[in-house]
Amino acid sequence: MKRLLLPLLGLAAATPLMAQNERPPILVEESGKSFWRLDDAVRSIGPGRGTITIQPGVLQQCAVQGEGSIVYRAAKPGTVILDGMTCDGKAALVLRGSFARVEGLIFQNMRVPDRNGSGIRLEKGDLEVENSIFKDSEQGILTNEGPEMNVKVNQSTFSGLGGCPDGVCSHSLYIGNNASLTVTNSRFEKGTGGHYLKSRAARSMIAGNSFDDTRGRGTNYHIDLPAGTQGSIINNVFVQGRDKENYSAIIALGAEDRIHRSVGLVISGNDASIAPGVDRQTTFVGDWTHEPLRLSNNRLGAGLKISDRR
Repeated sequence: MKRLLLPLLGLAAATPLMAQNERPPILVEESGKSFWRLDDAVRSIGPGRGTITIQPGVLQQCAVQGEGSIVYRAAKPGTVILDGMTCDGKAALVLRGSFARVEGLIFQNMRVPDRNGSGIRLEKGDLEVENSIFKDSEQGILTNEGPEMNVKVNQSTFSGLGGCPDGVCSHSLYIGNNASLTVTNSRFEKGTGGHYLKSRAARSMIAGNSFDDTRGRGTNYHIDLPAGTQGSIINNVFVQGRDKENYSAIIALGAEDRIHRSVGLVISGNDASIAPGVDRQTTFVGDWTHEPLRLSNNRLGAGLKISDRR
């Protein structure tokens, strides 16, 4: 049995408050201009391309990117926290440009009236996220519908996210009907409801991640692909915890509709188990599509069967 991934070592455990710098802590690299407000830095780039570097500290700020291509980068990974402030009642970063990349940032305490408070809300364009943390919020990343949009997440942590109060659910990572989703080398843990990863993307690559539900509360599936998908789910580690709203499956495929074909979806090389001390029977893959899948070399613990058709 593979060991669960440890929290990312490159991210600091504690982050200092924003120092009283003589110069503003937010820099647009290409222009050399510094700003006190993140939104002002974003607007200065406009329809062009730019890199925003943020010095260590806690920012109770948010920003809307309406156009252009922007990289948002912590000067030192894990030392910049976007804390509790959302724009448009949605997220700390609301993205409507052509491209955005987020590197080394921490997003926490995001809550809004419709219970979709997120670190990142992608409404248009492509998104890449690297070495970042999303925690203690209603949602980590949420995307709009957009068949041309592509999302990549690598070496990031999603912790203390999700919920289904009054039947209105949010999830750690929620991807709409997008072109593709790639999630690699990331950790999902301590869910507070909903699914850890829910995606309607046409193509998916979910590889080398850790889904640790041992400290989850009222959670559902580890991976929910409600509209079907093609691609691969490989070399992940799953542990199902005790406190579940739904423990019938670890991976659910096509449970809501059939927007995308799932023929040939590869589910291989994964480790799945139920937490020690929990006595139950459940299923690794719950399949509503009835299409031929490629399941191989998955290592299942006691109480788990490989798949069933619903």
